[in-house]
This record gives sequence, structure tokens and C-alpha cells, in this order.
Amino acid sequence: MPHTPLFAASLMVLALATPAFGQTAPVITDYVALADAIDTTMHAHHYNPAELDTPAYAAVESAVRDLAETATNDEAFKDGFEAIWETGPFSHVDLRHEDRNAEAITDWVDQLRVGQGAALSWDGDIAVLTVNTMMGIDTIEQIDAAYDDISARDTAALIIDLRANRGGMFAFKPLVEHVLDAPLDIGVFVSQGWNAHMDRAPGPQDIVGLEPWTGWSIRDFWDSAQANDLTLARLNPDDVHYAGPVYVLISERTASAAEIAADALQASGRATLIGHRSAGQMLSQRVYDMPGGFQLYLPIADFYSLANGRIEGHGVIPDVDANAAEAMDTALELARQ
Repeated sequence: MPHTPLFAASLMVLALATPAFGQTAPVITDYVALADAIDTTMHAHHYNPAELDTPAYAAVESAVRDLAETATNDEAFKDGFEAIWETGPFSHVDLRHEDRNAEAITDWVDQLRVGQGAALSWDGDIAVLTVNTMMGIDTIEQIDAAYDDISARDTAALIIDLRANRGGMFAFKPLVEHVLDAPLDIGVFVSQGWNAHMDRAPGPQDIVGLEPWTGWSIRDFWDSAQANDLTLARLNPDDVHYAGPVYVLISERTASAAEIAADALQASGRATLIGHRSAGQMLSQRVYDMPGGFQLYLPIADFYSLANGRIEGHGVIPDVDANAAEAMDTALELARQ
């Protein structure tokens, strides 16, 4: 259906006390204008606007419009928006109220340090690398340091635990590259440009002659993904190489970039996946400034694994099905055989 702007009149917060003499009146967010801006921005930048011409999206848009008519403060609108999108027709839609604009957020994310993103432990001669997020340059450093240790020791097997990893950015790159034997094209990010003139999913024939993207920064990625119909992601073997058995633990909580990691490790033939089918929430989002100091995160690119197809809505299927709570025991048992 065609995009319909929100025509309802703005509902202002009426219960605010009149400011005393000399005080500045609080700024009141126009929530209807905010809802309209969200919908307009979604139509302008979503990786496939056809997905917005569906009953499912229409229901979300209507619910957000109703929320705009009743919200009395920013927190209520943000919480209500989050609840609506909890069961939305696609993932990676967030509304936040940051202390910086979208441009500053982009710069900040590329330099982000999260603290403890990855940690290495040992069960005898079996290495257990727990990766809790794909965010943070320090997570990348911790993964690299873990592989230094793994490669320096007589490691019988490696278990990579992604069961609680909700994704993030590019820490999946070293996580996979340290075990690769050869370069691996893992998949393509699909933009609005592709969906504007193609009515099918991309396949191996579409990447012939396509130069892989090598920027590995969030700004470069966002720009490349939106400028090109397809953005090819290729991983290359790292000089610090672990050649032994690899087991990867996944669960229904494993999402986004962690799903790329699990899929790539499985596709490489270097790892056995153990656990439950992953979340199926693999889209790439970009941030946009909204009225009232809000920032909208919306999906600008879909991802298709060259081995297994689309991950959004499907997830990554393990090789060995196991209860998430028991997956570690299963992996340790296999590693000791």
C-alpha cells in the first residue's frame, strides 16, 4: 500500500506545571511528528520498501500512531515503541535517546570498548572461548590474544561459546579467520538498490567479478552497503592459525553478527555447531536522527549466506541439536573422543 503520512493533530502534554518567572519552559516532544518522521525515514532507507507495504507493517505503523496520540513523555513513547517492535515484521528496529547525534554515534561506535567481550578458559587441554558480543575493538583484541594462547599451546580442541551473543559488529572477523584454511566468501549484504529492480534472492552467480568489501569500519560499511546493490564479505586466513577441531555453541539467543560467525564457521567446514537454531535476526541497521533528540536505528541491508541463504527469519541450524544448557557438556564429550 502507498505510504500514508500521519495526519492526526499533535497531542501535547497538558499536565505540566507553568514554569516560574525566569525559568525556561520544558521542551515538549511532538510525538505525532516523531511517529511521522520514523515512518518517512523507514520508507526512505529500508533495504526493501516492499516489506513496508504489508499488513504486518501497517499494523505496526497504526500502533505507533496510537502510541503517539497517547504518550505523555519520552520514556513512555520509547518503551511503547520498543514493545510494539518486539513482535514486529522484521528485526533491527530500535528507538533510543542518546546524548549524541547520529554522526557522533557513528564515530563513537568504531572506537567503542565494551570491557570484557571475550574470555578464554581451559578444561584441561580444551580451550573454551566465550564471546559475549561482536561489539568493541577490545573484543577483537581479546579474540586475537586468545588465539595467540591457543596456538602456542598443545590445544586438543576449541569450543567457541556464542549462546548468549546478541551480535554487534565485526568481532566475528578474527573469530572465524584464525581457523580458516583458505579465503571464504561468506555472503552478501543486500541493499535497497537490489530490491528495487530484482525480485529474487542473490545467488553465487551474482558475485562473479564482484570485488569484496574490505573497509571493516561501521561508517565504511554503511556507506558501501547503501551505495551498492550487493556488498560481498570475504574472510581470509589469519597468520596465527588454529588447525584443530572446533565446536561452536549456539542457542535461540544467538543473533545478528553472531549468526554470521556461526554460519561462516559451519560453511568453512572447520566447525561443528551444537545447540538450538539461532534467533534468525540478521539485518544490518544504521542510525538516523529524529525529532525530539531521538535516534532511529533501522535495517538498511539484508544478509544472504552463500552457503545457507537468508538468515533473517530462518536462523542458523546446528549440526548437533542439543538443549542450550547442555550444549557445553555435549561439546566437551565430542572434543574428548
